[in-house]
Amino acid sequence: MLKLPVFKSLTFFLSLLPLGYSIYQVYQLQVGGVNVLGADPAKALVLLQGEWTIRFLILTLLVTPLVRLTGWRQLQRVRRMLGLFTFAYASIHLMAYLFLLLEFDFRNLWADILKRPYITVGFAAYLLLVPLAITSNRFAIRLLRKRWAILHRLVYGIALLAVVHVTWLARSSYLEATVYGVIVVLLLFSRVFKDKLASFQGTLRRPV
Repeated sequence: MLKLPVFKSLTFFLSLLPLGYSIYQVYQLQVGGVNVLGADPAKALVLLQGEWTIRFLILTLLVTPLVRLTGWRQLQRVRRMLGLFTFAYASIHLMAYLFLLLEFDFRNLWADILKRPYITVGFAAYLLLVPLAITSNRFAIRLLRKRWAILHRLVYGIALLAVVHVTWLARSSYLEATVYGVIVVLLLFSRVFKDKLASFQGTLRRPV
């Protein structure tokens, strides 16, 4: 089994690969090489960052269930890193949308938020993600105490909003959005069941 520092370094390196892949695709486009960006490279880049955002979000949510199933505690030590990479890719997704599609014309941004439901949902998910990223540190955990755990349960609502966002964007196939949706719903039910079980066990332990 990998030692924790090595495991963290490997996780960090692997988490950077999607960004490196995107940069490579842009380079290939600039030099006229083979790339996967298609006829509308700007839109393709925005969508690519969005896809990796929801993938990292799901990976973050999968950590706790996997630890319970496998007993591999090291996974728990990279959950914060995966959460911060989720925020990083969400921020790149947003910045790519603002720069490549809107050219920083914020009048069009507000028009999109008001007129296009998938933009509204995606923007709401990002805004909810911001406080989670800000409080992903030991100081915030000590400061907020029990409220920290309550705040970070927002991640399940964010995941549902992200699935809705992806589903609304789908045009020809809903397969990817469906897979994401099923995983998120299963994880949500797993969390609800765990909380209900803990509450039931607590009730049993109370003195009569």
